[in-house]
Amino acid sequence: MTDAPLLNVENLTTSFETDAGRLVAVDGLDVTVERGETVCLVGESGSGKTVATESITRLVEEPPGSVDGTVRFRGRDLGTLSEPELRSIRGAEIAHIFQNPQDAMNHCYTVGWQIAEAIRVHEDVSRAAAKARAVDLLDRVGIANAAARVDDYPHEFSGGQKQRAMIAMALATEPALLIADEPTTALDVTVQARILRLVNELKAEYGMGVLFITHDLGVVSEIADRIVVMYAGKAMERGDPVDIFEHPAHPYTRRLLACLPGVGSDHGGIPGSLPDPTDPPDGCRFAPRCDHAVEACSRGEQPAEIEVGSGHCASCIHYHEGYDESVLATDEAVGADPKWEESDD
Repeated sequence: MTDAPLLNVENLTTSFETDAGRLVAVDGLDVTVERGETVCLVGESGSGKTVATESITRLVEEPPGSVDGTVRFRGRDLGTLSEPELRSIRGAEIAHIFQNPQDAMNHCYTVGWQIAEAIRVHEDVSRAAAKARAVDLLDRVGIANAAARVDDYPHEFSGGQKQRAMIAMALATEPALLIADEPTTALDVTVQARILRLVNELKAEYGMGVLFITHDLGVVSEIADRIVVMYAGKAMERGDPVDIFEHPAHPYTRRLLACLPGVGSDHGGIPGSLPDPTDPPDGCRFAPRCDHAVEACSRGEQPAEIEVGSGHCASCIHYHEGYDESVLATDEAVGADPKWEESDD
């Protein structure tokens, strides 16, 4: 298993039973993370990024949730493990940085106690040694006067400071895999840069893999080794940063990039909205919002991913045999109404 990816997720599907019917939040997602690699999941809010990462370590409550597919970590199938076995991996070998630190921290205990406890649960160290490491971690994530702040309670920390404390807690056990959900959203650019440097230092030092969720494409350009673009629970495109930023293949990826200041003129966002996850459209999930959609885009299943370059894949019918990918070479249709045209199947 030494040649296996650090994390290998195949056909991950997560659904929830609701009053409105079965809601499919993640629909057949594949993703791998190698040792020492940062893979970024990007896409609009509601694309399924957070649910996907929480499904990896079975944090999704079942029921009402249901998680299917295969998740292998260091060659082990996490789906076959008992809850106690999973708990021994969560926080030690796989650490999460959650999107909302307000809900993730216990307000009855000091910040330092919580970081130290995360260390002591997984390592045989004294309280004093664990507290000393907590102070060092708080200092590394940019908490001023960390030796004094270590004994403060979460309510005495600002929102950004709580986020940094959560990052310190996640890094406390030097995990093999860090799953980070929008970890720098509440931070100013200076602290954000410091956190990203710290993550990169730990990657280099320990060979840590990182699965990073963000809507900030500027952050993605700084840290990603590979990018997976998600939309409505599906992967639309995947590739390295040069592929995605310089040669985006899927119309959805192009729309996302067009929203970047200084890159495109679509600063108002992508027209339309994500499909209803209880009743997704046939065919390509993005077809109802796509300027290049043809009639065949709204039939059958999501198009299979096609390799459009070395390690660069896109889920778009125009790359399939019988279709003309040259229609995607121009952005003249951006901003126009979708064009429903007949194509040979």
